[in-house]
Amino acid sequence: MDFETQKIIHLFEQISAIPRGTGREADLSAWLQAWAGQRGYPWKTDAAGNLLIRVPASSGCEAAPVLILQGHMDMVCEKTPESQHDFLKDPIRPVVDGEWLRAEGTTLGADNGIAIALAMALAEEAVVRHPPLELLFTVEEEVGIGGANRLQPGFAKGKILINLDSEDEGTFVVGCAGGQTTHIRMGLWFEPLREWQSYNFKVSGLQGGHSGVDIHKHRANANRLLARTLARIRARVPMRIVGLQGGTAHNAIPRQAEACIAFDSGNFGVVEQVLRDFERSLSDEYAGVESGINLTLGKCDADRAVNEVGSEKLVQLLMAIPHGVAHMSSSVDGFVETSNNFASLEIRGEELHLLTSQRSTVMSRLESLTERIGAIALLAGAQVRHSGGYPSWQPDMNSALLKRSRELYQSLFGVAPRVEMIHAGLECGIIGAIFGGMDMISLGATIQNPHSPQERLNIPSVGRVWRFLAALAESYC
Repeated sequence: MDFETQKIIHLFEQISAIPRGTGREADLSAWLQAWAGQRGYPWKTDAAGNLLIRVPASSGCEAAPVLILQGHMDMVCEKTPESQHDFLKDPIRPVVDGEWLRAEGTTLGADNGIAIALAMALAEEAVVRHPPLELLFTVEEEVGIGGANRLQPGFAKGKILINLDSEDEGTFVVGCAGGQTTHIRMGLWFEPLREWQSYNFKVSGLQGGHSGVDIHKHRANANRLLARTLARIRARVPMRIVGLQGGTAHNAIPRQAEACIAFDSGNFGVVEQVLRDFERSLSDEYAGVESGINLTLGKCDADRAVNEVGSEKLVQLLMAIPHGVAHMSSSVDGFVETSNNFASLEIRGEELHLLTSQRSTVMSRLESLTERIGAIALLAGAQVRHSGGYPSWQPDMNSALLKRSRELYQSLFGVAPRVEMIHAGLECGIIGAIFGGMDMISLGATIQNPHSPQERLNIPSVGRVWRFLAALAESYC
C-alpha cells in the first residue's frame, strides 16, 4: 500500500469511528467542520444539514473553474444476526483482509465514507496543484436522497461536479435511475388466542445486497419468501398471524424476516414438513444464487392474533406485492430499466406497515409501477402514501468533463474507462436539477456487496481513484 493510499485509508478509519446512520450525521459533520476550521477553510451548512467546505486554489490556479467533489455522510446500518454492534454509539473498526477492507459483522460504510476521505486527501495534499475546490457532503442520501433534495440554488458555486458515490473503479457513470418509495398501512383486527399455540417462523441465511446495484442478480428477498411460506402453511392448516418483521432499509434487499403465527399444536408436524419441503424447493429455485436459505420454526409468546379474515387478507397482500426487475432497457442491452424492492414489513400495534422502493430510468414507468403497487394496497383496504421521489439523471455523452476524464484515464492507466448508466440512485440528478448548468460524472473505488454485512472495499482501487483525481485536478491548472 503506497503512502497516499495509506493516508486515505487512515482518514476513512477516522470517519468510520464516528456513528453516522441516516439522520444521525451531526457528529461527523461537526468533525469535518473542525477539520476545515483548523486549516482555515470556510464552511457552511444549510437547514437540512448538508455541509459545504471551500478549499482555496493552489498558487497559480486561482483562475481555474471551481471543482466540486461530492459524497454523502450517512451510511446503511446492516449487521448479521449475531453481531452485538450498536450503530448509535459503536465505532466501526475496518479490518484489512488481503487487498480488501471489511468490517466485522456489519456494513463497512465505504458507501460513502471513502468519498469523504478522498476529498479530504485532495484538499490536504500540498504537492497536488488544484483549482478552487468545493467539498459538498450531503445528508440522508440512503433514505430517498433526502439531503440533496433540500439543497437550495447557490449553495455551491461550482459548475463541474465529481460525484464519488460509484462503486466500480475504472467506470465513469453518466446517468442513473430515479426513485420513489411507497408506504402502506393497514389496520388489523385482533382476537384472543384460546387453545392455539404461537410459533416463531423465520427466513434467514440470505445474501441481501443493494436494491439497485444487485437487483438484477435475482437474490432472494426474505419478505417474499416469508409471504410465500405463510401462504403454503395456510393452505395446509388453519393459521393466524400474530406478528411480522422483515427488512431494515428501503435500498437493501431484505436478508431475513420472521413471523409469529398461531395454529393448533397438533399440526406442528404438518407445518414442519411444509417448511422442510419448501426449503428444498427454494434451494433448487435459487441454485447458484443462494446457498444458505434457512426456514426455521420455534416458539413465541402471544395472547392474541389477527382474526381469520384479517390473516387471510394480510397474507394475500404480502403475496401480491412485487419484487425484482420489472423491465429491462430496450435501448441498452443488459441494463435494468425498472425495478421494485419489497423493502420492509412489520406489525406495529394494531397496524401492518409495508415499505417498497421503486426505481427506473424512465419516469413514466416509475410512475406506473408506483401506481400499480398503490392500487394493490388500496384493493386490500390499506392506506397508501408515496414519497416525492427523485429524478433520473440522463446522460450527456458530449460532456466536456467526460471527454477530459476519458483521455486522462487512458493516459494514466493505458486502458479506456467504461462509461455506463447505473440502476441505483445518485444525487447527480437532483443536484443538476437544482443548480442548473452542471457538468457531472460519478466515479469511485470498487465496493462489493454494499448495504450488507458482506460489504468490502478494494484497497488498490482507492489508489487508482486517487491518482485519477489528482491528475484531473491538476489538468485544470
